[in-house]
Amino acid sequence: MKLSNLFFNTLKESPKEAQIISHQLMLRTSMIRQHTSGIYTWLPIGFRVLKNIEEIVRQNQDSIGCNEMLMSTIQSSELWKKSGRYSDYGKEMLRIHDRHDNELLYGPTNEEVVTDLFKDYVNSYKGLPKYLYHVQWKFRDEIRPRFGVMRGREFLMKDAYSFDLDHESAVDTYKKFFKCYLQTFLDLGLQPIPVKAATGAIGGDLSHEFQILAKTGESELAYDSKLVSDDLIDKSYEEITSMYSASDEMIDKNKSDVVIGRGIEVGHIFNFGTKYSEPLECYVLNNEGKRINLHMGSYGIGVSRLTAAIIEAYHDDKGIKWPFQISPFKINIISALKDEKLTADQDLYLKLSNKYKNISLDDRDLSLGKKIKDSELVGVPWTVIIGKNHEQNNQYEIINRSTGEKLFLSDNEVENFSFEQYTP
Repeated sequence: MKLSNLFFNTLKESPKEAQIISHQLMLRTSMIRQHTSGIYTWLPIGFRVLKNIEEIVRQNQDSIGCNEMLMSTIQSSELWKKSGRYSDYGKEMLRIHDRHDNELLYGPTNEEVVTDLFKDYVNSYKGLPKYLYHVQWKFRDEIRPRFGVMRGREFLMKDAYSFDLDHESAVDTYKKFFKCYLQTFLDLGLQPIPVKAATGAIGGDLSHEFQILAKTGESELAYDSKLVSDDLIDKSYEEITSMYSASDEMIDKNKSDVVIGRGIEVGHIFNFGTKYSEPLECYVLNNEGKRINLHMGSYGIGVSRLTAAIIEAYHDDKGIKWPFQISPFKINIISALKDEKLTADQDLYLKLSNKYKNISLDDRDLSLGKKIKDSELVGVPWTVIIGKNHEQNNQYEIINRSTGEKLFLSDNEVENFSFEQYTP
């Protein structure tokens, strides 16, 4: 992407309405623009990050045999009345009527819809287990939307739903999703902390929320230091959940070998048994021909919320520090050469574009200093400057956004350099 073609404009100062760093930086880098209270337009840079996060989430869901689909955002109230949640959900649910006076709602979640769908397609135990998921915009009418996309009214969510024959197999599925979530957040360059959680409006008796560590996190966490070890993903569900972790009022600060920190919730998983399958009559026939109500679970990841949470975890006084795999651009090429006949920037841009996706070339008519500051603000992991060193020594100046380290590499060295080896 040539930045002269990109629809964006960086701001020097933080807008007054932005109270937290992620909201400030998302506005300053033209990632988002507020449309109305708690509802945002995702501009090209923000949308690129959103899609990168979504793809990593998708790859991990697919890896455990999930089926991607897409359910409607507008739902009938009838199913929610059958499940008993229509009146319980409160004013966060946006209720509407169509021209025929049918009661509809803008879905905040999809347990009822997916349960009603599933019962029409699977009627035998031989078709189990099955996992369905989608990535969908949702709406919850927050009484005080704030902190940008961290607590907005409209948000992008990945929610998955599992269907099993009995409690034992449902718990096995829960464990599978638990490990999948750990791997997902690790793949995003984050450090996840699983915390035993209340089930709330979703229901059930087994639930974990996933927090990511951030100094500016909204929740206080206490956790076993082994939860941040390199081999965490290799441990069993039982080993991981036996380690101490708690948040807010559940914290016991007197425990030994416990680290106190702060975190942001980015995922939540539930096993709720037959809470929805019973009232919505979702069952299969077992091997004896007996009707068995399915045991279900749901598994959510806040994709748009993750965007802000990652910024809270990775930033400095210059701007964002994106993990390489989700950055809007992996490498930003800046030319300081004045001779229009020199095409070193174009040549390098083409070579690196063949090796990596999402390379940017800052060809805007701006000063070198402004271009470098914008590259730092946007959080591009690597900046390549073509300037005096290239003219005099045929070397590119390579700047690591995370560490500030500078390298001077020749043409051949740049082409063979491993830019992927980057951590914020």
